[in-house]
Amino acid sequence: MSPMRVAVLVFDGASLFHLTVPGLVLGTSPASPGEPFYDVRYCAVTPGMVRTDTGLEVRVPDGLDALAKADMIIVPAWEDPEARAPEALTEALREAHSRGKLIVGLCLGAFVLGDAGLLDGRQATTHWVAREAFARRFPTANFRPDVLYVEDGNIVTSAGTVAAIDCCLNLVRERHGADVANRTARMLVTPPHRQGGQAQYIEKPVPQFPCESRLPGVLEWALEHLSEPLTVDTLADVAHMSRRTFTRRFRETTGTTLTKWLNAQRVSRAQQLLETTDLPVEHIVHEVGFGTPLSMRQQFAEQLGTSPSDYRRTFCNTRRASL
Repeated sequence: MSPMRVAVLVFDGASLFHLTVPGLVLGTSPASPGEPFYDVRYCAVTPGMVRTDTGLEVRVPDGLDALAKADMIIVPAWEDPEARAPEALTEALREAHSRGKLIVGLCLGAFVLGDAGLLDGRQATTHWVAREAFARRFPTANFRPDVLYVEDGNIVTSAGTVAAIDCCLNLVRERHGADVANRTARMLVTPPHRQGGQAQYIEKPVPQFPCESRLPGVLEWALEHLSEPLTVDTLADVAHMSRRTFTRRFRETTGTTLTKWLNAQRVSRAQQLLETTDLPVEHIVHEVGFGTPLSMRQQFAEQLGTSPSDYRRTFCNTRRASL
């Protein structure tokens, strides 16, 4: 299987973090020995030395002609939301889009896609601190200010900073399945899957002290008991909290509701079982706690746009092809 060719754009003031994320996530994706899933290259309007947002200069070997050879194009965070991207860059992106390339805007990189006219009528997001500027500059975009990442056709945009990792992991997940994405996340020592629809702003993403919250242990307990009918009251009892306190802390910690979190975890677990075992779908339904096959089909359709049976056919074949 030929690796997917990825072109990462570099420009003056580009986020060094976002420049490294695609190579880190996509380059870590486990494939057969010596056969990577992705071939990540870097390009610029003018090849040569380019200064990043940290002041560090990097040598960029390729020009915009690299976009024509790429299957996926990734635009890191743009330095100034009020500054238009150069015409040479936006024209190259429009040409790539017309040829069906997958184009990804990480964080403020969404502004570059907007300048190219690629977000008109499409769902898009960006860092929450720039949402007012984004809504003002691109009024024809279907702006989703509260999500981590969103895909609309062959256009993908992500929220700020670390959401770029979530976005790139989701690209791996969609193309190679949950098992590959989860193994990649484990190699990076990062959470395996945060849904794109999860809220951007989490007031307390990581408790500073163990005494601040017992939720990390509760989440682990819930993952070990997915086959059981879990409720707010059940987990509040495990956490030794009132229902109200647990609900508030759960939202602060995860950025979502218990029902949505459980559905996401159950789908993720079902994906792994569909990919890596020959268990009947009915058995997997019970194993992950969906209760009925209909419930699991509904969640697969809502979260993944496919059915469990179709998912197994697609990613079992992909997995075998990579072995």
